[in-house]
Amino acid sequence: MLRLTFATGTEPGKWFARFRRATAHGVLETLDADDTIAVLLAGGADVALARLPLGGVDKRLSEDTVHIVRLYAEERGIAVPKDSVFAEMKETVDPRDVADEHVNYRIADDASLDIDAIREGLQVVAANVGIVIAPRPLLKVLSKKQVVPLGLKDPSVPQTEIALVWLKDNDSEAIQDFVGIAKGRTLNSSRHEAPKKTSREKAKAKQARRSEATGGAKKSSSPKKSSARGSHQRRGRRG
Repeated sequence: MLRLTFATGTEPGKWFARFRRATAHGVLETLDADDTIAVLLAGGADVALARLPLGGVDKRLSEDTVHIVRLYAEERGIAVPKDSVFAEMKETVDPRDVADEHVNYRIADDASLDIDAIREGLQVVAANVGIVIAPRPLLKVLSKKQVVPLGLKDPSVPQTEIALVWLKDNDSEAIQDFVGIAKGRTLNSSRHEAPKKTSREKAKAKQARRSEATGGAKKSSSPKKSSARGSHQRRGRRG
């Protein structure tokens, strides 16, 4: 069994499905959490899909005691009212265009986030007041109907990245297999502990391979016959 906690705003459902389908580690328990590092350190999960400062580490973590596998950087985002001119005109907002807007929430200089404060800020935006600046994937998940999450082209806003984090003392084959899936390793990789097939499944797979081989042989012979007929016809015309 593998227990995994994933950060609010991430959508790792496809990884969960591949892990369950491609490995034999038993049950995969998943938990959505605003603070996955806290869940991990409290022993509530074996591995955390966490949000970290880009290129940095959460202050509660020590790289001497945890493994960190960085997966991708999150796009900077801005949440605006649905009826604002920005929602109607632009997909990515220039910071100069919103310089006069009231900021209900902005990601901290160390790229840390207060998810509850973001939720509260978005409620104010939904009332057609101000903006919220946070990772765009997070804004997409938390925003309601009256709020539009857009990209923000502002290098002064710290970026976050999504990473897998687990304690070195708790390393396991199940964690390694999930890391491989998250990094795009193919299902046929020898690193995966593949589920064992029954005798019936093995027989079916063998039969399918034979059928494919037979079909391929028939297809490959067809062009030769066509070529021979064409050659015979050309010789007949010359005679």
